[in-house]
This record gives sequence, C-alpha cells and structure tokens, in this order.
Amino acid sequence: MPRHEPVALEDVDLSDLDGFANLRGFAQLDTLRAEDPVHWNPEAAPNSGFWAVTKYDDIWEVDRDPETYTSEEFVNIEEVEPADRDVRRSLLETDGPRHASLRRLIQREFTPRNLLKNYENFLRELTRKTISEAFAKAEGGTIDFVEEISADFPINVLARLLDVPAEDTPQLIAWGNEFVGNTDPDFARVMMGSEESEQYKNLPFRSPTVLDVWAYGNALRKQRLGGDGTDLISILANRMPDDGTPMTEQDFNMYFTLLVIAGNETTRHAISNAMLGLIEQPEQMRRLQADPSLIPGAIEELLRWASPVYHFRRTATKDTVLGGKDIKQGDKVVMWFASGNRDESMFADPYAIDVTRPNVDHMTFGKGSPHLCLGNNLARMEIRLMFEELLPVLKSIEVDGEVKRVRSNFVNGIKAFPVAIKPA
Repeated sequence: MPRHEPVALEDVDLSDLDGFANLRGFAQLDTLRAEDPVHWNPEAAPNSGFWAVTKYDDIWEVDRDPETYTSEEFVNIEEVEPADRDVRRSLLETDGPRHASLRRLIQREFTPRNLLKNYENFLRELTRKTISEAFAKAEGGTIDFVEEISADFPINVLARLLDVPAEDTPQLIAWGNEFVGNTDPDFARVMMGSEESEQYKNLPFRSPTVLDVWAYGNALRKQRLGGDGTDLISILANRMPDDGTPMTEQDFNMYFTLLVIAGNETTRHAISNAMLGLIEQPEQMRRLQADPSLIPGAIEELLRWASPVYHFRRTATKDTVLGGKDIKQGDKVVMWFASGNRDESMFADPYAIDVTRPNVDHMTFGKGSPHLCLGNNLARMEIRLMFEELLPVLKSIEVDGEVKRVRSNFVNGIKAFPVAIKPA
C-alpha cells in the first residue's frame, strides 16, 4: 500500500470524511498509534466527540467487553436520538441474550461444514463464470474490476442465499452502495449531514431508500410465510428465535437490510483492496501464482491488509480507564479495526503483504467478540475461491486509470478500479 505523508497529531480529525481521501486516514491512524493510542476526537457539534481507539490490544479490550462498552446505543459515530433508536435498531445494536438468540437464527447456515456442503461447488462455478465474462469484456480494452468482478460475484452469492431473482441483483448492489456510501455524492440519494437528511433522521442511513428495501424484503417474506424454504428469508420468516420472543416486522426489516449490506459490500471491498494490494506488491502475487497451495493461508493476510471496514463504535456504560485515559459513562468509544490491523506491535512491517505471514490474528471480522461477523466463513470462502480461480489464469493485470475510493470514514471501499487484463 502506498504510504501517505505523515499527519501531525494536531491535524488528526477522524470525523472529517475528506481526511480519508487517498489513504490519508491510514496516515492519521499511524500517528495516533504512535503518539496517542486512545485519543479524544472532537466533533463539529458542541460538546461532542469520541474516543478513537487505535492499538490492537486496546481495541480487543473494548470489543470483548459488552458490559462495559455496549452496542445498544448504536455502532456508528453518528449520534442517534433515543426516540429514533427502536426503528433503527438491528442485530448490530443489540447485546446480551437477545443478540445471541437473533444470531442463532441463521448462524448454522454459515458454518464451514454447511458452506462446504451446500455452496462451495456452486460458488466455484459462479466464480469461473464471473471471471470468464470479465475477461471477454476486457479483450482489447480496460474493464472496471469492481463492476465486473468484485461486485458481480458477492451479489450473486447473496441472491442465492436469499433466493431472489438474478435480475434483481443490480438493484441490490445499488441499495448497498447507497447505504454504505451515504456520505459519497456518487452514491447517496440523500447525503448524510445535509439539511435534507434531517427529515429522515428516524430512518437507518437517514435515507428514504431504506423504505424501498423494506418493501422489497417484506414482499418476499409474505410469500414465504408458512413455507418450507431453506433460504435466509424463509428462515427469518418462519423460525422462532430460541429465546421465545418472536421477530417483529421491524426486526425482519433490519435483519434483511443488514444482509443486503454485509452480504455484498464488505466482501466486494475486501476483494478489490486485496487485488489492488497484489498489483502494487507484484512479488506477492507471483508467489501465489507459482504456488496456489499458499492461497488458503494467504487469505487471512489479505483480509488483514484489505481492512474493508475502518471502525465500529461502542458506548461506555460506566466510568472506566482505557489505555491510561479516563472514559466517562456515556462516552462514545470507537474501535478502529483498520488501525489494529496495521499495529506494528502485532504485525511486523504491517504495510507489506506477506502471503506466508504466520498466525495472522486480524481484526477484520471483529475478532472473537460477541459481534463477530456472522458471515465471516462465507466471506473467507468467497475470497479464497476468487483468488484460486483468478490468479492462475492471469498473465498480467495492471491499473489502467484512476482508482477512486468511497468518500467515507466507515467503509474502506473502492468504487472505481480500471484495469487492463491479459489472460494466461
């Protein structure tokens, strides 16, 4: 990864979305790890701000302790008024037994054994199809790697999991783009922080688009109520959580929205960032091409390096001390996972990809916390299959234009990635 010029501590502002352009966000995180690992970052609103937690061990301390650092008061830096929380609450903003019960509804669908049995052959064929179609479009010209490969593949996997028509996948991609890119003018229907967004403050992402997503999901849910389908929508429509508390329509709405985002966006950005990293560090790509048996182990290193999500927030439930700083009850505490994945005390030469790096205990999926990403095994499988199928058939791949990133301090996303490809 190209290193941005250093940022002085007094110039660090992790709330400034434009401060993340061209990887400057990583430079700011480097400064905080070195000079102020638990750093108070003021925000524009009076008397507001958050603690930026940037060292691996401190992040892990927060993430594994939901009693001291709760998700119930929301997981994004944005402040959500108490009156708006119920309609915006998802699995992510739920702790304790209810959180565990909601996770268990679909958790077994994502076990390695179940994925291997039900999805690996399908996914491998889908990967080959995606690559073949991309190569055909690349003949004699440039393609966008995001559009043709890293966005196309995960969304078709999600369509299979939800059992929705293939012709609906462009709409699912557009919805996901708008949600995670609600601070990017190329994606947002209503820009976060704009005057217009205030009228939607009681909706997730402050966007009216979420109503379209809910209408779509609920139409599918009603079709499958009482059925015996094994897709994720059928499971959510018909399976009772094991705590005995039924899911409400709002519970379903938020679960479905989360699946649309998490099932597509993060895997897409992980694949894109990992591919860009291998282009920029071609000796590592050559090692994988020379010895494809390295790919399964290299996936953990690529996930560490890609870090598709910059942060998640918690809120202190009581006065406590973290990294020598006094944290007050009610303070926002933001875990910068992307910074933990670059922590020099954990990963030697962290900006270098090393496909043989041993024991890569990265933070990309939330490590071993109660909020560990439900789809982490699926994401690993998708990324592994993509590189197992793509790298052996590449003679060369080069960036052929400007790589553009999503304007965000939440998602480390690539929205345009022009490449020239020559098949082997």
